[in-house]
Amino acid sequence: MTEILTNAEATGRRKSSVAHVWVTLGTGQFNINGGRSLEDYFPRESLRTLIHQPLETTAAVGRYDVKVSLKGGGSSGQAGALRHAISRALEKMDPDQRPTLKKAGFLTRDARKVERKKYGQRGARARFQFSKR
Repeated sequence: MTEILTNAEATGRRKSSVAHVWVTLGTGQFNINGGRSLEDYFPRESLRTLIHQPLETTAAVGRYDVKVSLKGGGSSGQAGALRHAISRALEKMDPDQRPTLKKAGFLTRDARKVERKKYGQRGARARFQFSKR
């Protein structure tokens, strides 16, 4: 049995988004970018479900307050970065949760990014239409 901390700080990343998270013992409140609630910042239910996954997996829903600083990217990337950061913070607080979080895939940084556009093409892979005549 390892020591369980009362607070932890962690950083999560996804696409071009970065989430800095401070997790403390509390009542389950989220404070995003200086006062906004989770429902206010992420109106889509699917993104809120994604964010709550590490807390539900470790049976920690309602036990921790989460203060978040989100930067860059769009809503989907920010939600993924937040999930990654919360998972890392929960692992710091209680190292016994690591196998559970690792098996669920929450500690792995999703390295997929937008592929750059190539010159002479319409996009990263799409070509301009070819005309034989």
